[in-house]
Amino acid sequence: MQNEVLLPKHVPIAYSTRGGHVENVFYGSIAVVDRAGTLLAHVGDVEYPMFTRSALKPLQALPLIANPKFSEYGLTLAEIALLCSSHNGEAIHADTAARLLAKVGLNEAALQCGNHAPYWYKWNNGTPEPGKRWSSLFHNCSGKHSGMLLHAKLLAAESATYLEPSHPVQLRIRDAVAYACGEADPAKMAWGTDGCSAPNYAVSLRGLARAFAWLTNAEADAQYGGAPKILFDAMSQHPEMVSGEGRNDLALAKAGRGDWANKVGADGVQTLASRSRGIGIAAKVSDGNIKALMVAFCSVLEQLGMLDDAARVALADWAGVSIKSVRGIEVGELRPHVLLRR
Repeated sequence: MQNEVLLPKHVPIAYSTRGGHVENVFYGSIAVVDRAGTLLAHVGDVEYPMFTRSALKPLQALPLIANPKFSEYGLTLAEIALLCSSHNGEAIHADTAARLLAKVGLNEAALQCGNHAPYWYKWNNGTPEPGKRWSSLFHNCSGKHSGMLLHAKLLAAESATYLEPSHPVQLRIRDAVAYACGEADPAKMAWGTDGCSAPNYAVSLRGLARAFAWLTNAEADAQYGGAPKILFDAMSQHPEMVSGEGRNDLALAKAGRGDWANKVGADGVQTLASRSRGIGIAAKVSDGNIKALMVAFCSVLEQLGMLDDAARVALADWAGVSIKSVRGIEVGELRPHVLLRR
């Protein structure tokens, strides 16, 4: 008999219509947590460990920023923001990643994230030139991987094996993730390999939201000092480096006008931290549909009283999504189905 698999208890958070009738239902879960780790509001299953994917990137950069020798690199906040990014592969992103690598005498050949067409095309209705290839600098994770190589240099650790789970860089990342998310034993966290070949961890949405709320603390942390504040400042002040033109993360950052730091993750993960409110939000849509997730996420922001008229304008394309035929005729829409439990 096959072993029973324990599945997360997601609930409907959005649905699509066609001709005014419900066609598809999107399931997920959302957690809202304060700096003390208190669950303020939620829907669905916020305790089941879920892979964080690229939403983890600020925490993957955390031990590098906290290293006493980090200041020797002289990184700007914009460069630090790239460490946390899933960028578009725009020229500014690739050039910045190359500049980071040059600080330790490396080039794109040292990156082990792989290659893909820049995300800019996907999110801006562009078409890559036939047969064109891009270096690893244009990979959306090149900033994160560059940061791991910078960290390896500070630790006098081997750069060729920087993605091995037992590598000093990855062990420090594992410990930082556990610390920020409130996991008691780092070694017991579920882990897997992300799309960029780096180790990635599964934590509860409650824990992930807790970590983002923690980033909003302006005071030095007992273990990681001023690193959380630096990461928040970098992401909130340079959102164009965290994602890029046409992206939901950039739209959220513009809506927050400097008060929010946010990060999307593959397969339907979204996080947000608000410094003024001292809260973190973490969401997951089970089928990875980012547009359905954002419709629900914007509804959550409304219910929390976080949107004014200017923010609604910034998020208009994500809060309300029409479904069109190939000819451009509107045939349906995506709608939220979220009622936060306080």
